[in-house]
Amino acid sequence: MSKKSRELASQGIDVINLSLGEPDFTTPKHICDAAKNALDQGYTYYTPVAGYLDLRQAISAKLKRENDLDYSADQIVVSTGAKQSLSNTILALINPGDEVIIPTPYWVSYSEMVKMAEGKSVFIPASIDCNFKITPDQLEAAITPKSKLFMFSSPSNPTGAVYSKEELAALVKVFEKHPQIYILSDEIYEHINFGSKHASIASFESVKDRVIIINGFSKGFAMTGWRLGYMAAPKAIAAACDKLQGQVTSGTCSIAQRAALTALTTDMEPTYEMREAFRKRRDIVYNLLKEMNGVKANLPDGAFYFFPDVSSFFGKSYNGKVVKNADDLSIMLLTEAHVSTVSGESFGDPNSIRFSYAASETKLIEAMKRIAAFLNELK
Repeated sequence: MSKKSRELASQGIDVINLSLGEPDFTTPKHICDAAKNALDQGYTYYTPVAGYLDLRQAISAKLKRENDLDYSADQIVVSTGAKQSLSNTILALINPGDEVIIPTPYWVSYSEMVKMAEGKSVFIPASIDCNFKITPDQLEAAITPKSKLFMFSSPSNPTGAVYSKEELAALVKVFEKHPQIYILSDEIYEHINFGSKHASIASFESVKDRVIIINGFSKGFAMTGWRLGYMAAPKAIAAACDKLQGQVTSGTCSIAQRAALTALTTDMEPTYEMREAFRKRRDIVYNLLKEMNGVKANLPDGAFYFFPDVSSFFGKSYNGKVVKNADDLSIMLLTEAHVSTVSGESFGDPNSIRFSYAASETKLIEAMKRIAAFLNELK
């Protein structure tokens, strides 16, 4: 959808692109300055595969300070983006035929990574009526003797759902009965949380030795292009991912790592300011969505996405074109309303579309106006 948006924009069409999962803020100045200083200081050589020791120590300190979690530096592996951290973990753990349990909707790459490892994805559907969160009973029903890994994100892409500590505790009771299952917790949107304090499933001692935390700098620090993520895991898994990464990419960018060290050890105020800006945008968009007949939306607790159910428009038409599914609606919103969204089909929910509110308030208000006008034209 981003590619199609660019094609239309190149033709002079005013497209509002809400398809990207990327903050529209620039990286805070003090982080950029740290990167410039790193160049001047000669950080231009190969880096250790797992990342600079002082950065891993800073991540360890962050996990203790913000999450009350104890991880040593040798339990942390820094990678070229959280996506590589996810991929490393799956390739290190999953053998052909192993089952990976994934709640839906889910980030599109999860199931593709499982395919790369020749594993099998087992999906647990969660609907908008339960704020896109699964229940312990659903989890229990999905587990088989082949289950090897459970992977989820909180706050979630694409829904913005956030599991509370109480909800995680209920899932942990299920995992306690199945010690063969590892838990991959994608926490990349940790700092974009509008409710209670972020809760990590690694905070439960009974399962901590099976939890792999994935996090990074792209969302909370507006550092998408810097490509820097990390994992915190049991030593054996961290060592396996270090070994695997050493044969694929080796250590990630030296300059990005020095910038990340500054991000973790200095002023967090820009991150908090971005979060509050996202909260304000969320509330504006939610109020506009509530006014659209046929659109079913919930109020997300984190990240910067809405994932409304638009199935009431399936079967309707515009200028002779029938909206058969979310794919059709997403394409029509782009070509007719000039607003770029993403079909929920890609995320495991064919009844919904995803759009990001990581755009200016002016653009978001105009985008909602265009969407509402187009939906009113469907008959």
